[in-house]
Parts: sequence; structure tokens; C-alpha cells
Amino acid sequence: MAGVLYLVPTPIGNLGDISKRMAETLAEVDFIAAEDTRVSVKLLNHLGLKKPMVSYHRHNTRTGGEAVLARLLAGESCALVTDAGTPAVSDPGEELVALCVGAGVEVVSLPGPCALVTALSVSGLPTGRFTFEGFLAMNKKNRRAHLDSLRKETRTMIFYEAPHKLPATLADFRDCFGDGRRLTLCRELTKLHEEIRRTTVGEAARWYQDNPPKGEFVLVLEGAGVQDKAPAALEEGLALVGRLRGEGSSLRDAVRQAAKETGLSRNELYSRAVNQTGK
Repeated sequence: MAGVLYLVPTPIGNLGDISKRMAETLAEVDFIAAEDTRVSVKLLNHLGLKKPMVSYHRHNTRTGGEAVLARLLAGESCALVTDAGTPAVSDPGEELVALCVGAGVEVVSLPGPCALVTALSVSGLPTGRFTFEGFLAMNKKNRRAHLDSLRKETRTMIFYEAPHKLPATLADFRDCFGDGRRLTLCRELTKLHEEIRRTTVGEAARWYQDNPPKGEFVLVLEGAGVQDKAPAALEEGLALVGRLRGEGSSLRDAVRQAAKETGLSRNELYSRAVNQTGK
């Protein structure tokens, strides 16, 4: 009988974010497939664990994936980990999961740290609908082609970016989306020097011209036409609040659900709803 591939998220900065279930899974599997065994051994040492590890990364997805699959088919269980965050999200683990699914091997995903969700939730931008764009290409032509395809994207957009590429990316953002588009830059999430900068594309581009960026970034960019559509969206949100209240929800519960579905501010929805109803 084939073993199980466990997708085990690892802390994106703060070791306190590892859950009891993650630690127990790492302790129970037969071996660990790691993006960088030198990084993963530090986490295992923190947990007081010793486990056999194999390397699985973007440079050996074919040979490494086949080796892991062979052991799974032989009945061993494996935990797939990255250096930080959730495996298979903007990560070569995606290919290992597809390989295992194709071979009929069970894959179990554990919930846990994920930089894109952490950044989106703290961004202050609409969260009801979003698109994850991952890392942009280093080649300027390919990067611009990617961004040009997003000019009319109305959903909130999330990107990962390295510090040495950030100024060029912000310059391209300004050319494609304009100076005034809202942008939240999340730097070193969960780490000692975590920073959340809520600004605009133009202001961010100017700031990082004079202040060299340090650390890893998650960029959360406002969708096209969000501010223009705000009045209509607010009316839609208030209508949803009214419908939910008519179905028996309390005002607070109705506002919470409407804010979740529309991406509107809960506080603004609540204030407008109270003004409408007087209570």
C-alpha cells in the first residue's frame, strides 16, 4: 500500500507559528523532502527532531520527484517542506503533488503559514476577490508583458518580490497602472523588522529610489476601477446587509458576512447600515 505525501507549511519568519499538528506530522513521517536541507535542519533542531531528509527543489523536480514517488509507492510516508511558507504555492512542490496525484498517492495538506494570505489580510485593500501573480520575471520584456495583461484586472493583485528587483518592478507598476493606484508593501512578514507600508504606486516608487529596500516583500495592489466603483459597491453591500437581516441575521453578523463577500470595509458598512436603519 502506498504511503502519504504530507504538505507541511513552515514558519515564514516566526518559529512560534508552527502548530502542534505540523510538529507531530514531521515527527511521524518516514522522511522529509526539503527545498534546502540546511534550512530545514534548523527547524528540526528547534523541534528536537532527527529525520532523514532528501533535497527537492526547482533544479531537480524530475529526478527528485521520481525518487520521492518511488519511496511513497513502496509504502513510506513523506513530509514536503519549503524554506518558508506553504509547499506547492508558487513553489516546485506543485509538480510533486501532480506526480503523486497521477500515481494515485494520497496527498494531505496541512493549513499553516502563507505569506500571500498574511499580506492580503493586513493590506487594507479589498479581500473578497483577489489574484495571486507570484514572482514577476527578471527579464523586463516578459515582466512588462505580464503586467500589461493585468491592466484591466479588477481584483486585488498579490505579488512576491525580492529587494534587488523591487525598484524596477515599482517603475513598471507606475507605467502600467499609474501613480495613484493604492499599493501595500509587506516587508519581512512575522519577523523582527516586519513593516507594512500602505501607500500608492507613485509614492512607493519615489520612496525606494532614495531608500534601498531590504528583506523580502509581498506587494498587494489595488484592482482597476476600485475607487470609481466604490459607491456602487457600497450600495451592493448595503443591499446584502438588508437581505441577510431579513433572513434573521443580527446587524453585526449581516455586516460581517457582507464585508467578507464584497471586500468592503466592515466599519464603513456598519456605519452606513446604522444610518439607514437608525439602529
